[in-house]
Amino acid sequence: MKKLSLVASIVGLTGALGLAQSRGPAGAVVFEGGRLVIGNASAPIESGALVVENGRITAVGRKGAVRVPARAAHVDLTGKTVMPAMIDAHGHLGFLDMANGTMSKANFTRENYIDHLQRYAYHGIAATISTGTDMGDLAYQLRDEVIPNAAIIRTVGRGLAWPGSGPNDPSRNDVPYAVTNVEEARKAVQDLATHKPDFVKIWVDDRNGRQKKLTPDIYRAAVDEARKHNLRAIAHVFDLEDAKGLVRAGVEGFLHSIRDAPVDDEFIRLAKEHNIWITPNLGGINRASLIGPSGTPAWFDDPLVRETIAPVMINARMEMYEKRRTAGAPAAGGAQVFDLENTRKLHAAGVRLVLGSDTAGDSNRWIGMMTLVELENMVAAGLTPAEVIVAATRDAAAVLRLDQLGTVAPGKSADFIVLDANPLDNIANVRKIAKVYLRGQEVDRAGLRARWQAQSSKATTTH
Repeated sequence: MKKLSLVASIVGLTGALGLAQSRGPAGAVVFEGGRLVIGNASAPIESGALVVENGRITAVGRKGAVRVPARAAHVDLTGKTVMPAMIDAHGHLGFLDMANGTMSKANFTRENYIDHLQRYAYHGIAATISTGTDMGDLAYQLRDEVIPNAAIIRTVGRGLAWPGSGPNDPSRNDVPYAVTNVEEARKAVQDLATHKPDFVKIWVDDRNGRQKKLTPDIYRAAVDEARKHNLRAIAHVFDLEDAKGLVRAGVEGFLHSIRDAPVDDEFIRLAKEHNIWITPNLGGINRASLIGPSGTPAWFDDPLVRETIAPVMINARMEMYEKRRTAGAPAAGGAQVFDLENTRKLHAAGVRLVLGSDTAGDSNRWIGMMTLVELENMVAAGLTPAEVIVAATRDAAAVLRLDQLGTVAPGKSADFIVLDANPLDNIANVRKIAKVYLRGQEVDRAGLRARWQAQSSKATTTH
């Protein structure tokens, strides 16, 4: 306990020093010389300048062409690339213990939930939303707080599902409202509405025929009741026909793409008429292509993995790769046949796609890396790196109504990532993180890293 307390003290001290240094004499800082990727599909600004005052961006432009406040501190970013911090529109927080890889309700604590938000921040993610598995009032309480070195949280609270057809992981399967008729659906939404969730989430999935799923009359009642309470509805979907019915019922977005069949012209028409958005959820780290004789994906050897992931989790995954390699099985696992194809088709048709990784949906979806590698999957599905950045920043922020985030622009919160390489050349360069800034303050990545490594060592020793 004394060692962990000392680590915590060091983290607090370094955080305080970073705060004092970054504010500068007059509370203004100019970050200059780097490439600025705005996040709105415009051309990057080479040798740019970004002025931050009191946690907000006040000016953006070419170095030497931007008015810089007197006595502002200067940070040289020559050779670096700046892009907006990202927003992940699909996650499940609180249940995964990243020190040992266990999933349990016992892990759903304030301390662990904040740990997850800080892991997002470490990887350049400014905000996320927990989609249907939040117990009690914890997520709602954290939504109203500003937590140092942590991403913003939004929540749908508890989702709605036919009993047993919600989350796949058994530790969370009974968390959503279990509804089997119209009356129960309306009552669940009424109860949910008292918390003012950011959405009402509905699961419509028979889990490959193993479960029953919500019928159209039930999900229509849930969406209708949400509308009466001025709440937006979203859905977990699998089948094409269910997706069409949910659009007609009034949902505004989907977590996961359609996976049972190719999307058709009717769905594309409905999606565009209703301005539907979709987080394709193409598998994150479970979808990555393999390289090398070891049968491990490129990201697996990234320094980020060893910085934040416990050895026990790394070793378990290494064993999984080895078993699949020797068995001649694909590394991606259970990725569905039509998700990449449908993402390509929807993108080509102009349907809105935003970043959503399904992070921590089970113990095999590591916080941070799951989001970053999902960007590569989106490129594999036909988006350009520039389009993926927009989907992960401006458009994801708009979906979650986080108006202060999403672009490097005057008036926005100073939430941005400093990268050692250009993600427009290769989207995998989002993993080459030099620094992360949230609300104008540098995230204490060194302090967080030290804490996680100490926790992992303790967990390894205990087991």
